Amino acid sequence: MAENRTRRDEAAPPPFLGRPGPGGPGARFGGKIERATDVRGTIRRLWGYLGRQRAALIAAALMVAATVGLDLLGPYLLGRAVDVYILPRDLHGLVRLCLLLLGVYSASSLLNWLQSYVMAGAAQRTVRDLRADLFATMQHLPLRFFDGRAHGDLMSRLTNDVDNVNQVLSGGVTQIVSGLLGMVGIAVTMFCLNSMLAAVSLATITAMTLLLNRWMARQTRTAFRQQQETLGRLNGFIEETITGQRVVKAYRRESAAIQQFDAANGELRQAATRAQIISGSMGPLMNTVGNIGLAVVAGAGGMMAVRGLATVGTIASFINYTRQFGRPLNDIANLYNMIQGAVAGAERVFEVIDETPEEDAPQAQSPAAIRGEVVFEDVNFSYEENVPVLKNVSLHAHPGQVVALIGPTGAGKTTIVNLLTRFYEIDSGQIAIDGQDIRRIRKEDLRRQLGIVLQDTFLFAGTVRDNIRYGRLDARDEEVVAAAKFANADQFIHRLPHGYDTVLSERGGNLSQGQRQLLAIARAILADPRILILDEATSSVDTRTEKHIQEAMRRLMAGRTSFVIAHRLSTIRDADQILVIAHGKIIERGTHHELLAQRGFYHRLSAHSSRLGPNRGVAAEPNAVTLTT
Repeated sequence: MAENRTRRDEAAPPPFLGRPGPGGPGARFGGKIERATDVRGTIRRLWGYLGRQRAALIAAALMVAATVGLDLLGPYLLGRAVDVYILPRDLHGLVRLCLLLLGVYSASSLLNWLQSYVMAGAAQRTVRDLRADLFATMQHLPLRFFDGRAHGDLMSRLTNDVDNVNQVLSGGVTQIVSGLLGMVGIAVTMFCLNSMLAAVSLATITAMTLLLNRWMARQTRTAFRQQQETLGRLNGFIEETITGQRVVKAYRRESAAIQQFDAANGELRQAATRAQIISGSMGPLMNTVGNIGLAVVAGAGGMMAVRGLATVGTIASFINYTRQFGRPLNDIANLYNMIQGAVAGAERVFEVIDETPEEDAPQAQSPAAIRGEVVFEDVNFSYEENVPVLKNVSLHAHPGQVVALIGPTGAGKTTIVNLLTRFYEIDSGQIAIDGQDIRRIRKEDLRRQLGIVLQDTFLFAGTVRDNIRYGRLDARDEEVVAAAKFANADQFIHRLPHGYDTVLSERGGNLSQGQRQLLAIARAILADPRILILDEATSSVDTRTEKHIQEAMRRLMAGRTSFVIAHRLSTIRDADQILVIAHGKIIERGTHHELLAQRGFYHRLSAHSSRLGPNRGVAAEPNAVTLTT
């Protein structure tokens, strides 16, 4: 398509999440925050992504098992050192054992580094797949989905939420597995050394840890979900404000924007502070549990040593094992908070991935060459239920005709072309091209035959050549230049610093409005569509630039069925048929001279335009006939 981005009609838009509501600045950032609804399901789906890295996971698992074995061997050797070498004063044996301990701990450190390296790569590949699936899903979602969501919130899901998942997968998975294996190994070893002392120490630590985690789980899940939701809404406000910076400055709303940002930022601070306080309290609480466990081991072990039920070396080993047992518990507790953030982020990601994409009907076909006959039959449509925008609209455009749509703002003009492109689906009636219902045509094939030039042209950050080639990605450089010449754009392009290789800023901000329009026309020419949609393409340019654009549009429209939405009557006088739209209905239709003869709304509009000048247009209801520049 010549322009794959369209704005929705002004009529009856749904409430946007990113816009201020009646509650004043900051009110839009309030509201009830839902907690994670399916933690287990979300974790299973994440594991499905991670499971694709089978080789890395197997290698990491083997290294984790080896590391756990070495970590278990260390305290045992320390106990042996006390009983076998230190108490008998065997210095040579102690030196040999110390060298063995050095080798054990060095090998453990090396394996820890290797497993972190392997898992980092696996995690990056996993989040790459997750992010790719999320972005690909967004590309196939209908426009209704984006109408109801702040773009910054969607960006936050692609960045912040996915990054939270990455942080856990990079080191958290191996830490959890290592911790669990380590605790099992420690428990088995402790029972082998002294079952009575093992039962006392493990029962104390395990009971206190489980009770603590059970209480903390409910707190952290809600806190981190709220933090991610609030962060997403703040990002939405930032993206909206930066995009509309011209409007902010034009209406001197810098102070209001700052107040709204401060309110949103304050809510994020409160949510983040609560989440971090809860997560930060886990470490000290677990340290307390660990110290209580050490006290129990020391006390019970001392009494058993006095009674000859345990050796000093065994007690030394138990103290080290108790510390090791508490360390993975502490790590898992801290990771649990990170996992809550990752689960909350992953759940938000899967919410989008689970959205229903645009789909073609089972019987949809790829049409043959389109001639361009367009028929609307009793079409009804509403963006919101029970709020009709189009009411029984019927029209017939013959191949090669120019059909002009004119009417007050919000009458439904843009909605008509949105339905023709199937950006939205009609409620009832039928739209046909060359006699075939467009619902039976594959959307991709339909849109390939459509070219759109909007008033607010969207250009991407890239070269001029790439932006024109967006109309047909396989076009040669010679075809790009030819399209630019045909659109009267070649002359100004050669005046740019690097000609066709000049890099445009975001949205083409380093070009004038007229230059952006000429590039959009060149893009449409390169796409060579059979049906054209020109949506107020000259309403924001000066008269001289308008002449260049109109000349380019006349060349573009030659031999193509064209729908022209315009406020300026000068752009539609020569149209084959003019449709006057008000309140979602076609109230008048005919050529320029036929409509003048009817002496209705179009006649009054033309009379006012003649008195006010050639560059005037309609903006009000038919009974008011108020004109605007």
